[in-house]
Amino acid sequence: MIEKAQRSMSPTTSSKDVEQRLRAHGINPTQQRLTIAGKLFAKHQHVTADQIHESVKSGQGYASKATVYNTLGLFVEKGLLREIFVDSSCTFYDSNIQPHFYNVDTGDLIDVKEQLNPFFVESDLPQGTILEDVDIVIRVREKTAASY
Repeated sequence: MIEKAQRSMSPTTSSKDVEQRLRAHGINPTQQRLTIAGKLFAKHQHVTADQIHESVKSGQGYASKATVYNTLGLFVEKGLLREIFVDSSCTFYDSNIQPHFYNVDTGDLIDVKEQLNPFFVESDLPQGTILEDVDIVIRVREKTAASY
């Protein structure tokens, strides 16, 4: 169950690949969805909805902010992206669904290189349940002279 969720999507560069990926997940590939997906899946990255909106605006396509948010929500629902809530004011979207470090000082989101095994959660599941998903964000802070 968790193994399926932990596979990350490989980068997709061609518009045909992007269209096939959307169709494979039951998403109708409208021009705006293709534009947004093209920006998202060109490389592994952690982006906010506002960053995607700005990227789309500065490119050849157009999508309103509402369309970007709705499309990101659809991609999350269909399993193409992971929503990563780092605090109440910031949500990242990422096709790499492994755990992350979040630097609270810089606002950077960094992939954890090693795959974490969620056995510690599986052993404590309530009777009659199965593990569907695990979201882990490890918050870190910059070292200062005072923290030594």
